[in-house]
Amino acid sequence: MQQTPTLTTRLMATGCAFLFLAMVSIGLTLWVTWKLEGGAAAINEAGRLRMYTVRMALALKTGDAERLGDLAQRFDASLELLRAGTSMRPLFVPWSDDARARFDDVADGWTVLHAAWWAAREGDTAQVVPQADAFVARVDHFVDAIETQIARWTAALHVFQIFMLGMAIVAAAVFMAMSFLLVLAPVSRMQQALARLRQGDLGTRVPVDSEDEFGQLAEGFNRMAGALQTSHEDLERKVREKTASVEIKNQRLSALYDISAMAADASSLATLAQGFVQQVRKVAGADAAVVRWSDEANERYVILAADGLPQAMAQGEQCLSAGACLCGPVGEQPHTRVIPIVAQQDMLLPHCQEAGYQTLVAIPVMVQHRVLGELNLFFRSCMEIGTEMRDLLEAMVRHLASSMEGLRAIALEREAAIAQERSLLARELHDSIAQSLAFLKIQTQLLRDAVARGNEAARDRSMAELDAGVRECYADVRELLVHFRTRANEEDIEGALRSTLSKFEHQTGIGTELSLTGHGLPLPPDMQIQILHIVQEALSNVRKHAQASRVQVLVQRHPWRFEVRDNGLGFDTSTAPSPDSLHVGRGIMRERAERIGAAVQWQSAPGQGTTVLIELPDQALQAVEDAAVPGPVATETPS
Repeated sequence: MQQTPTLTTRLMATGCAFLFLAMVSIGLTLWVTWKLEGGAAAINEAGRLRMYTVRMALALKTGDAERLGDLAQRFDASLELLRAGTSMRPLFVPWSDDARARFDDVADGWTVLHAAWWAAREGDTAQVVPQADAFVARVDHFVDAIETQIARWTAALHVFQIFMLGMAIVAAAVFMAMSFLLVLAPVSRMQQALARLRQGDLGTRVPVDSEDEFGQLAEGFNRMAGALQTSHEDLERKVREKTASVEIKNQRLSALYDISAMAADASSLATLAQGFVQQVRKVAGADAAVVRWSDEANERYVILAADGLPQAMAQGEQCLSAGACLCGPVGEQPHTRVIPIVAQQDMLLPHCQEAGYQTLVAIPVMVQHRVLGELNLFFRSCMEIGTEMRDLLEAMVRHLASSMEGLRAIALEREAAIAQERSLLARELHDSIAQSLAFLKIQTQLLRDAVARGNEAARDRSMAELDAGVRECYADVRELLVHFRTRANEEDIEGALRSTLSKFEHQTGIGTELSLTGHGLPLPPDMQIQILHIVQEALSNVRKHAQASRVQVLVQRHPWRFEVRDNGLGFDTSTAPSPDSLHVGRGIMRERAERIGAAVQWQSAPGQGTTVLIELPDQALQAVEDAAVPGPVATETPS
């Protein structure tokens, strides 16, 4: 006689089969992902070919033969790496006919280009840039071929993932079917039998159709049922009543959940209002629903969204004055109102009567005692709203009001973010490009004076300074557009300050001196950047206004204190431009100081020079010491 497998054996066999399918699927997915990772690395390596090409063109234009040879070797190495590939990174080209043809085209083009550039090292370099652009286009075609092949792998991966999804669905269906047949169905029969037994049906029995664990449990249940003697005749009725009550509450909770989910997904006020009127009309069983938006004074009510409302009525009541209709009454505490529409009622706007409505329910949309609008529900029959339905509708309206306020807050946050970003851009442009342009303006005037005087040496020197200034300004623009970040420097701020003063002295001819005293922990990178910007702005003001012959920068460590002194003309601080004038330098310096908890002061008088004082108070210094970590500190290279 054949023995039936136990329930445990069948469940274990099913689980092992599912585990095997999962392992195979994961393995195939990892293999395809590994292929895609290698292809992505190949695209990155191909991008280096473009970089090497541009650098070699620049080296050839500047006549740097040694640099050209080194870049050519790197190019050959990168090309060979793409040809051979490596499984360590991993890196390999997903070869196809098109990819191989494009690669051969790049290799052939490189052979021709290398020979042409090597021959033109000391000759005519006019064609270098067009040749480099043409070769970069070949590299781009090769990259496009790789991306096409990767796209195919990606599509294959997507197809496989869809297949895996289908397998998961099938496996889930099989598992659920087996669970239902082997576990849920017997449990369900047992639960049904228990329910009938609790309801007083003492003749309840569970069929014994197996010899497994559930068969043994069924036999035990039947023996227990035979021993029961008492019944509870009214148990079934109580269960039905309780179930009906729970169902009603579940429906209301479901309605509130739907409103909350819809409000969370709504991206605009119109979408939110339209979805709300549809939901609330369905819940209330109304013939039409309207959400009206009110102005700040609650004198005008504009239809924001409507559902089921006749077109003529929607057009006629698009904008209502408070008191012109039953909606939005004047001088009344906002609350939920059920208003019967009587045919003989005297109304300025009889649209409700003409549309056949007999009852209007008006619920104010409020947030923090402020009326945002009103919800109107129209019924073509006489209606009485019960307490539970009234509470449900008011709860839904509260959700609507909160969502409206949330959308308003999001809009305000976006405006604040845009304003902050614009302020950041203005500061960065002022601290980099504006200063370079000011220097170019000065050099232009010097060039004009040199030409007028016929001083060729001064003219050539000014032209050289203009060329250097234009290059510097171009570098600043590229840094702002590409990086918009600060560059790395030494751990201590001393090197950056010396570089800034050296550059200032070279550009202006004004003598500089740097003095540092004391010892302390280095400043964090963000504080170094802000301090350097303030010092640069102070030096820029010296160059433009002070007519000084000497500038001193005094730095005291622990507590940190920076002074920028000049022996220039000075100025009357009481008549200096206000922070909100067109002269934004001092305002930006003050903002940068406040950002790091520092204080900046100006000490000056006519004929006595100017001193810019930057101090880090005890609170800021304590924060510096707590956050200080040994290691390299990133600072910004002075512009």
